[in-house]
Amino acid sequence: MVSPLPTRSVVQFDCTGIATGKMRNELEVRMVTPMQEVFTMATDEGAFHGGDATAPPPLAMFVGSLTGCIMTQIRAFAKRLEVPLNDLKVETRVQWDWQATGRTYETAPKSFEMDVMIDSDASLDLQRELVATARKGCFIEQTLGQKNTVHHRIKTAQGWAEI
Repeated sequence: MVSPLPTRSVVQFDCTGIATGKMRNELEVRMVTPMQEVFTMATDEGAFHGGDATAPPPLAMFVGSLTGCIMTQIRAFAKRLEVPLNDLKVETRVQWDWQATGRTYETAPKSFEMDVMIDSDASLDLQRELVATARKGCFIEQTLGQKNTVHHRIKTAQGWAEI
C-alpha cells in the first residue's frame, strides 16, 4: 500500500560537517521537515588531496545520490502509476571539466547521462511516462536542471560575513 501524498510541503535537510582527519569529514545530515530523520556519513579524499581514502569522496556521493534519487522515484511512481516493474538498473556518467589555475583549480559541469534499464511488461510509452514523471520528482535532478545560487558566509568574531 502506498502512503497518501500531502498536497504541498517544504522538504528541508540540514547538515553539519566536522573535519576529523587529514581530509576526512564526519557529516550529520538531518531531515527536519516534513518529518525528522538523522543520518551520519563521512567523506574523505585520496592521496591527490592529501587524504587517506577512508570514505567515499564527495563527488562519488553526489553521483550515487543522483542515481539513487531517480531509481527511488521510478520505483515509487511505478507503484502510484500502476506500472509493473520487475527489475531496474541505472547507469550514470557524470563529467566535469577541470582546469589548473595557479596553485588551485576550477571546475565546471560538462555532462550528465543516465541509462535506465527497466524490466517491465508495460509498453514503451508507459515506461517513458514513468521515467519522465520520476525525473520531475527527483529532487537532485530538478536541482541540477535549474540555475542555483549557493550562499556562503564565514564566521567572524563580529558575527557572519557574507562572501
